[in-house]
Amino acid sequence: MSVTYETKFASLANFEKGRVEPISDDVKHYAFSNCFEIASQSKPYEKVVFGQNQIYVLEALRAEGVSPWYTCAHDEFALSMDGDIEIHLIKLDPAQTVADVEKNGAVLVQGEPKGQKMGWMKLKRGHQGMLPKNTAYQFRSATPGVIVLQSCKGDLTVEKWADICQTA
Repeated sequence: MSVTYETKFASLANFEKGRVEPISDDVKHYAFSNCFEIASQSKPYEKVVFGQNQIYVLEALRAEGVSPWYTCAHDEFALSMDGDIEIHLIKLDPAQTVADVEKNGAVLVQGEPKGQKMGWMKLKRGHQGMLPKNTAYQFRSATPGVIVLQSCKGDLTVEKWADICQTA
């Protein structure tokens, strides 16, 4: 007897609401981690946390148009869940790097980034790119898409637990 499995891939245009199926617990203790639903209800490049382990977070971003320039005192990782996302990188001059090396999470670059252009990468669905510390990065997407960003909780992290936690 063979078992047949069907893999379904979601997208921003086609997803099912996330849910948790607890065995003997209360579902209100869990967040459904549906990055597509979160991105469908978010402003472009709003960093909405949907998973957290101490200071480390997973943030869902709606990729649409051109983002502001960000930088971070630690490495981050961006994963394209849907769409073609360009990430442009500039190695920042020391005057524009994050002064507090202990600062967690991304911050906006003040003014236009100054420093050596490092190039850009194009992430297609399922591709991941590293965003090195003290580097300015900018996302660009011609059509709406979804990015999952692995980072640390910071000033730009938006918490919407009341909106994304399942209660029944």
